[in-house]
Amino acid sequence: MTCTQPGFKARLLERPLVFDGAMGTMLYERGVFVNACYEEVCLAQPGLVAEIHREYVQAGAEVVETNSFGANRLRLRGYGLGERVVEINRAAVRLAREASGGGVYVAGSVGPCTAPGEPPGVPGAVLEQAFVEQIGALVEAGVDLVLLETFTRLEELLLAVRVAARHDVPVVASFALDDHGRTADGTDVEAMAAALHAEPGVTALGLNCGTGPSGTYENLRRVLAVAHKPVVVLPNAGAPQAVQGRQLYVTNPEYFAEYAKRYIKLGARGVGGCCGTTPEHIREAARAIRGLSEVKRHVAVATAPAEAKARAVAVTPRAEKSRLARRLAAGEFVTTCELLPPKSVDLSGLLKKARPCKDAGVDAINIPDGPRASARVSSMIAALAIEREVGIETVLHYACRDRNLIGMQSDLLGGYAAGLRNFLIVTGDPPKLGDYPDATGVFDIDAIGLTQLARNLNHGLDLAGHPVEPPTALHHGVGADPGALDPARELDRLRRKLEAGAEFIVTQPVFRPEALLRFLDDAQGFLGDVPVLAGVWPLVSFRNAEFLQNEVPGVDIPPAVLERMAQAGTGDEAKREGIAIARETIAAIRARVQGIQVSAPLGLVSLALAALGDLLPKQP
Repeated sequence: MTCTQPGFKARLLERPLVFDGAMGTMLYERGVFVNACYEEVCLAQPGLVAEIHREYVQAGAEVVETNSFGANRLRLRGYGLGERVVEINRAAVRLAREASGGGVYVAGSVGPCTAPGEPPGVPGAVLEQAFVEQIGALVEAGVDLVLLETFTRLEELLLAVRVAARHDVPVVASFALDDHGRTADGTDVEAMAAALHAEPGVTALGLNCGTGPSGTYENLRRVLAVAHKPVVVLPNAGAPQAVQGRQLYVTNPEYFAEYAKRYIKLGARGVGGCCGTTPEHIREAARAIRGLSEVKRHVAVATAPAEAKARAVAVTPRAEKSRLARRLAAGEFVTTCELLPPKSVDLSGLLKKARPCKDAGVDAINIPDGPRASARVSSMIAALAIEREVGIETVLHYACRDRNLIGMQSDLLGGYAAGLRNFLIVTGDPPKLGDYPDATGVFDIDAIGLTQLARNLNHGLDLAGHPVEPPTALHHGVGADPGALDPARELDRLRRKLEAGAEFIVTQPVFRPEALLRFLDDAQGFLGDVPVLAGVWPLVSFRNAEFLQNEVPGVDIPPAVLERMAQAGTGDEAKREGIAIARETIAAIRARVQGIQVSAPLGLVSLALAALGDLLPKQP
């Protein structure tokens, strides 16, 4: 029986995978003594091992690890089992494969031959032969990948990688770190990640064991800053605590699942568990990430302009779509202000905030769509009210989270029919980030797919290829995050958004001008003349800065800025410092962008307008 899924490497790049949790923890809980050889249980109690595998698959695991972590000759020798390496590893693969039913990937688990903290006294040739024997047995038995895990010595891990790379299987090289980002022998995370990133035999890097969810999160940040291969994260269930003479892991599944989401949002391509985790931890983690756009299988949206050209559809030039589009097409510098729709049905406050923006000469009002997965008045209704009552154009943010493909297409058509022209297409925050964690995210498509759909509508064809007459003239843009921890992935997504037809770009709030400039340099090869509007957020207090840094995805505030806000105190002095920082940011990036989107923090429009300063037209 083999896995019926696509190849592991392709699947890992397509969308993140859920790995299983601990095997040793579960065997111990089922009565296997701590001094027993856990790998030999594959022969002595095969039904027990198979049962645990099945529980993980039923919990939502898409990758199960064989019970073979220590099944190498050097470790098995201590139990008098040194001659049964091949037998144990083959049994481990068979049990995992049979329990999975062929619907999940089977990872051949390979641990180090030497124990952490012990002097590396085993000759390299002996280590190599041990890896050759074990990995060869696992591959011959039919694993889908080899998972080298819990290594603490870089030299030994690289040796195992090179042995595994002799076989035609993907290799995940995983290592254990403490809360300070160091292995047991003192190697720091950056050195481990850089060496593995440069190793051609490594398909993906891994972080497992060593520390709990929080410590692993910080280590993941550091890995992603160095290595751009996929990363798999398998933390312990916190730190063990002594309870009535036993070492127990007391981190609850909900806490573990919260960090699983954070790993995926940060850029991990796989999550699972190590010591102390159980099927309940994996079940909660699988539920938590199931609603994330990064994990959803998106509906493909085909390119339609060829069919439209065959019907001689007249596509509206960009400059004729809206006032904002006309100014951008002419190369003029534009300003927009972001205002949140209210949480009540009273729109008077929103309209009151929009009027000073129009009077000051702001080009458009940005209306977010359920920011941070919050429930507010429909952003489309808010945008229509502003355009009709205040007389200023809007840029309607439109998220893929809340509606299926039919609803999204209907909204684009309806919004256009009602008079809206400027749309900022975003994937959207997952529901778990907001006040309604039990809500589900739809994410039939992401921002790339919805951009293609909008382009098709502009060419007179709907999702099914049916004619749309007359065609729309949507002026649609996309978001970008210049400070993404995985810049290669962010650049690739931006390239694909532009290929799908995006006509302008709005960035996340910029607090590091150098990061934006570097991002624009890296995108120069495909950016062309697509205008970029940089996001700017005037800070109002140190507390506000801390919240943005810790709670809002895509915001990265440098320590120097946090320190300035801390020194500014509170009240008006802090607001003045926030405005000063915003103006300095604008001055540093103005020559490289074609516009600024400024946020009105806490609804304070006066701060947003003060930050724009000289960018606004002089009032008579």
